[in-house]
Amino acid sequence: MPKNVLQTLIKRKQEGIKSFALLIDPDKFDDEIGKRFLEMPNFAQVDFIFVGGSLITGSTFNQTVQWLKTNTDKPIIIFPGSNMHIDTSADAILFLSLISGRNPDFLIGQQIVAAPILKRSNLEILPTGYMLVESGRQTTVSYISNTTPIPADKPEVAACTAMAGEMLGLKLIYADAGSGAENPISSKMISMIRKSVDAPIIIGGGINTPKKASQALKAGADVIVVGNALEKDASLLPGILQKVEEMNR
Repeated sequence: MPKNVLQTLIKRKQEGIKSFALLIDPDKFDDEIGKRFLEMPNFAQVDFIFVGGSLITGSTFNQTVQWLKTNTDKPIIIFPGSNMHIDTSADAILFLSLISGRNPDFLIGQQIVAAPILKRSNLEILPTGYMLVESGRQTTVSYISNTTPIPADKPEVAACTAMAGEMLGLKLIYADAGSGAENPISSKMISMIRKSVDAPIIIGGGINTPKKASQALKAGADVIVVGNALEKDASLLPGILQKVEEMNR
């Protein structure tokens, strides 16, 4: 797959091609886990690898990116929890602005600190409107960011938030229920977001079965992101990837 990630996502969205992103938490990654994923027969169908998380407590972020760059040709995209989560050897970074919250540090503050580092790097910058959605329990990202997620039963709020983000010039919209979410983002909310913006839509959090993956894709997700569920049960990957393949037939 070409490493021009934004143009690839836009082109795939225009052509109705769905994508799958494997989210890897560096705190929970080692060589054995990486090899296990690479050896799975369906791994070739993974489109992108996101690396990051809301809270990274160890010192393995850079090692994880380096291992993935060495052992796979998939685009490696940083999914940062703070301005400390930068590795210039990755292919791209989701330059997140937390548009669903009212915490200025995650709306623009962290980005100001990271901007000069990213400007000097060769990373592809992906301006992304990041929206947290209530998922039945408080997630790490809502706690760390000190923001209130969009209520799960307010799809119109999510749609208007995404619309505003796109009007501000953000190129991607990422709606996330959070790692380990009790419930995924509803099909109704995804559908309303899809009708409100032209930008590619990324959906993550709570997608822990092939059925939930299929529901998100049918509702309008262009990319689904799965991480926590696969950490618990890597055997879910083939079934989820099969749903992506079925959508692309």
